[in-house]
Amino acid sequence: MAILLLLLPLLVSAVYGDEKAFIGVNIGTDLSDMPSPTQVVALLKAQNVWHVRLYDADRAMLLALANTGIQVTISVPNEQLLGIGQSNATAANWVARNVIAHVPATNITAIAVGSEVLTALPNAAPVLVSALKLIHSALVASNLDSQIKVSTPHSSSIILDSFPPSQAFFNRSWDPVMVPLLKFLQSTGSYLMLNVYPYYDYMQSNGVIPLDYALFRPLPPNKEAVDANTLLHYTNVFDAIVDAAYFSMSYLNITNVPIVVTESGWPSKGDSSEPDATVDNANTYNSNLIKHVINNTGTPKHPGIAVSTYIYELYNEDLRPSPLSEKNWGLFDANGTPVYILHLTAAGTVFANDTTNQTFCVAKDGADPKMLQAALDWACGPGKVDCSPLLQGQPCYEPDNVVSHSTYAFNAYFQQMGKSTGTCDFKGVATISTTDPNIDLRTLVIGAGHGSCIFPGSFGKNGTITNGTSLAPSSNDTSLGCPTQYFYRSCLFTTSVIIGAFLMTAVFL
Repeated sequence: MAILLLLLPLLVSAVYGDEKAFIGVNIGTDLSDMPSPTQVVALLKAQNVWHVRLYDADRAMLLALANTGIQVTISVPNEQLLGIGQSNATAANWVARNVIAHVPATNITAIAVGSEVLTALPNAAPVLVSALKLIHSALVASNLDSQIKVSTPHSSSIILDSFPPSQAFFNRSWDPVMVPLLKFLQSTGSYLMLNVYPYYDYMQSNGVIPLDYALFRPLPPNKEAVDANTLLHYTNVFDAIVDAAYFSMSYLNITNVPIVVTESGWPSKGDSSEPDATVDNANTYNSNLIKHVINNTGTPKHPGIAVSTYIYELYNEDLRPSPLSEKNWGLFDANGTPVYILHLTAAGTVFANDTTNQTFCVAKDGADPKMLQAALDWACGPGKVDCSPLLQGQPCYEPDNVVSHSTYAFNAYFQQMGKSTGTCDFKGVATISTTDPNIDLRTLVIGAGHGSCIFPGSFGKNGTITNGTSLAPSSNDTSLGCPTQYFYRSCLFTTSVIIGAFLMTAVFL
């Protein structure tokens, strides 16, 4: 067994090491005011989400997803499992109606047959593998088996003694199902679908699992969990569970089936018995999870091996049954308003956009004041920004420094250019932010009589994330920098400044 444990990461890496991990999202529909499919797709595109999982195969949703490029996992609901698992014709009809009718326009890449069947619907367990095989056979008949994988999501509770991971094993009572299931996944090049919820592991541990360990927060080395058999260090619950699943498969002699996490998340609100279901904890968990996955961190057992993950879930589902936390796993309310703004910084990152459209262009922290001044010159000159509110005695004159003045000018240019890509860079001294600079700067001058400054695009909502862009603004205007009166008071309009403004005009064009 020791040799097998040593070979396991090599086998998995050889087959799946080149794949890049992705973040997707589950779309539940238990909402009293469910957005239309076109609204859902608009939100997905705005949030750079390119992988989704549906809990059914809703025709309207699949049509709305057509020609978007979004990769879709559709599902056979549990209530249809018995019929499909016992009838080749029923399985073929299901595939014809829900797959063949929509591809290739809709990019269906996987079918989840049932959901947590072994724990939620054990009476259907005897037909589970049959259902997977019949669905797969229907795909083979239509030459779709190479592009659409078939699997079934499992609760992580089927893993017993999950720590240390190297000693974990699947509940042996399910061996008659798990062994042929894993062999099917292996033979078809599919993957094990696993639902991983550190929130529940934390809640059920009675204080044994530290909150920081569940939330991916950094731990000192002496606080990390160590697998005594492998000496691998675990800094979070998520990795430990995933590795426990890998080891559980290895004990059944399955060593080359990868894992896709089909559900993971953290509730933002709970009842009195769920004090750690908070907005802050939900934000921390999901932000850290997303960064952990898209960095291709892998797990301690399989570093660098993709563990693609679907966040649970897109919307808060107010029609879900109690407890209160069940209604509050979503990243967004039904109207598309974020429940919280994730702590993500990379431009274009999944879920890094503020859908309230509260985005501003501000001076980057620590930017060189001379570069800020030159960029301010350009914005108020060739950039054609109306910088008159920055004049002494005008509403936006205070705070009288290059950072606040350049932030006003950068943001004005960004807004007048329709927030288009590349219009908030200014040679690296500007960045996009969802924090309203109008509120920030007004706070700095409160009591000074200058609280009436209104930044373009400001509506008074405060966010938290910052995203960068990569291109500098351009203009065909060859006029020089801005007039003397737009400079903050420590700047002198000298010949050198004129030359600097001329040079910056050439650079920014």
